[in-house]
Amino acid sequence: MEIFDYHVHSDNSFDGTSNIISICKKAVEFGLSEICFTEHFSVDPTDVSYNVLDYRKYHREIKECQDIFKGKLIIREGLEIGEPHISNLKYNLNKQLKEMNLDFIIGSVHNIKTLKLRSYMKDKSKKEIYEDYFNEIYELAKNSDIDVVGHLDLMKRYAYNDFGNYDFNQYKDVIESILKEIIRRNIGIEVNTSGLRNSAHENYPSIEIIKFYKELGGEIITIGFDSHNTEDVGSGYFLVIEMLKFHRFRHVFKYKNRKPKGISIK
Repeated sequence: MEIFDYHVHSDNSFDGTSNIISICKKAVEFGLSEICFTEHFSVDPTDVSYNVLDYRKYHREIKECQDIFKGKLIIREGLEIGEPHISNLKYNLNKQLKEMNLDFIIGSVHNIKTLKLRSYMKDKSKKEIYEDYFNEIYELAKNSDIDVVGHLDLMKRYAYNDFGNYDFNQYKDVIESILKEIIRRNIGIEVNTSGLRNSAHENYPSIEIIKFYKELGGEIITIGFDSHNTEDVGSGYFLVIEMLKFHRFRHVFKYKNRKPKGISIK
């Protein structure tokens, strides 16, 4: 069975601690057949990742590792873009993306109205926090040039300790709107295993969302460990595969030149 990871951060990201070559070495040791680096990227001057990525350096390191690991590991080049749906940032974002040679783009919400999610929660109710977050995800799914929506219910990571997890049924209508928009646009969702390492102790998104996505006709799913170091490479992969099989997904997807390819789950 092919094993691949489509959410990886190296030290090219503001919060990555390991270099690309060491991550690739760990990926080979774990048995990965393919890895896609998805460095943080934002054109919002208020974002912590603004102006951090040196794309030329990143691209060069990818090329060098593709040569070093040829025949052992397929290495793809991607980005995780924060809030790519924000209208006043789109011109600059599109201009910069045209200069890049990308295989894959994750769209994520890390901020709402330029506030980091943890800060946005201040002085708000549980209902407001989750409702505002899912509404922002809907705008991302509807209005951004991405391949998948990243960690779709990430807000629970920050809200869990103070408010607990959200009730899926309470937000089912907005979640349905999000998933239908994703399906309509032929983009996908990622199953992000980093939630298993955080206080919520479940994937992003929840099994309820993944099941609902399937019921609505969704098929495009990627798997990402969201690792920021070598230690987390491969974390939770086989649990996700078993869960997807149980809910009758037949494929996991990978990308080249931003074109999806389904790989059979066995």
